[in-house]
Amino acid sequence: MNDFDLVLRARRMVTPDGEGPGCVAVRGGTIAAVEPSATALTAGHAGTVVELGDDVVLLPGLVDTHVHVNDPGRADWEGFATATAAAAAGGVTTIVDMPLNSLPPTVDPAALTVKRAAAAGRCHVDVGFWGGAIPGNGAQLGPLHDGGVLGFKCFLLPSGVDEFPPLSPAELEAGLAIVAALGSQMIVHAEDPHVIGQAPEPAGRGYGTFLRSRPGDAENLAIGLVLDLARRTGARVHILHLSSAGAFGQIRAARAEGVRVTAETCPHYLVFSAEEVPDGATQFKCCPPIREAANRELLWSGLADGTIDCVVSDHSPCTPELKRLDTGDFGAAWGGIASLQLGLPAVWSQARSRGFGLDRVARWMAQRPAAIAGLDRKGAIEPGRDADFCVVAPEERFVVDPARLHHKNPITPYAGRELSGVVKATWLRGRPVHIGAPHGRFLARAGARAGALAEAAPEGAAQKAGRAAADREGAQA
Repeated sequence: MNDFDLVLRARRMVTPDGEGPGCVAVRGGTIAAVEPSATALTAGHAGTVVELGDDVVLLPGLVDTHVHVNDPGRADWEGFATATAAAAAGGVTTIVDMPLNSLPPTVDPAALTVKRAAAAGRCHVDVGFWGGAIPGNGAQLGPLHDGGVLGFKCFLLPSGVDEFPPLSPAELEAGLAIVAALGSQMIVHAEDPHVIGQAPEPAGRGYGTFLRSRPGDAENLAIGLVLDLARRTGARVHILHLSSAGAFGQIRAARAEGVRVTAETCPHYLVFSAEEVPDGATQFKCCPPIREAANRELLWSGLADGTIDCVVSDHSPCTPELKRLDTGDFGAAWGGIASLQLGLPAVWSQARSRGFGLDRVARWMAQRPAAIAGLDRKGAIEPGRDADFCVVAPEERFVVDPARLHHKNPITPYAGRELSGVVKATWLRGRPVHIGAPHGRFLARAGARAGALAEAAPEGAAQKAGRAAADREGAQA
């Protein structure tokens, strides 16, 4: 029966089968039917039919599993309202929040409750949460898992914030054993502290000096450790923000042996090269760093052959003062790139020039991130999934104006860069997203305890009280 709430008809639509004309019907926020003909489906008496023009493509809503919202506690860096508005403006309908840079970090169930209270009523898109693995919190991983986190993040070297210290190799092995028993996964910032400790200090305005302070061997050696311990424990592991193509061989070999390992990279590693970063341009600082152009091309080949599974933002903003734009000192500046709103056009602009289609981009930025995070209702236009969509005009070009970004602190290395791909509309569970009218939900892993999956909007009196308590606790942490 054609009792659909919404029907979208598209001359160009991307599904897991590829790109072509199609028609998608929505009932109760869920995709009810997908047909290869753009006119095959009609809405019910009270439903809506949306005809998309020839100049746009209907994509699944993007899934960004690497976002530092920093709220509560460092909401002057970023917050749930601004981060999720930026996501929606960029065609991203799901984000997964990292456990650090907020106060308290998400390293126990109480902190997860505080985090959800801070987010309640403020999310323009759906939001999931990673838990954190730090020294001494092994007993908290099980309760966090029960509470719905999608996995656990750890560092192998100092994270940049004292409240989220790194794991030693022995602590990592113990954590992996717990994660394996839970049936969860460990996502790892993999850089070796000893290699970096022996590298040149990054102080000063020279980007070359900063690059030499974070050599590719630091990533390669740390990834080797993670893979060895994954073999030993049987744990599932995910390599975060891979920037060194030198790690490809060991990742491929580990997979061939049956090690459960996935890997991501980020738009900035695929767009920029070390050779083009001006001295003093600390808006380009991130860790691991943007490497040479030859390495960038190898990352693209790793995406093409599946060595790298997905592309996510590692959106890690801060205040202008922490970027040290006044001095341009790469050693003193915060390392992180804010790009949540720009990921799709940044990646698409480069992908199209290398012969990739939007179907590959949707796989890298929607389907695979959703699968890795275990979000089986997200990431693709097919029946049974949430009706999350991004409407993009792939041929339309624009110049990045930081003033038009929704990030709280719109400092970006993309400023002034011309990109292809303008997001025209974003739909979340069959409803258009309007900035200032959030209707996002919290997401939890499948099988989480009752109550872990909750509405993130609208905000009632109890949620307001909880958010106020969260703000107080964050300020005291």
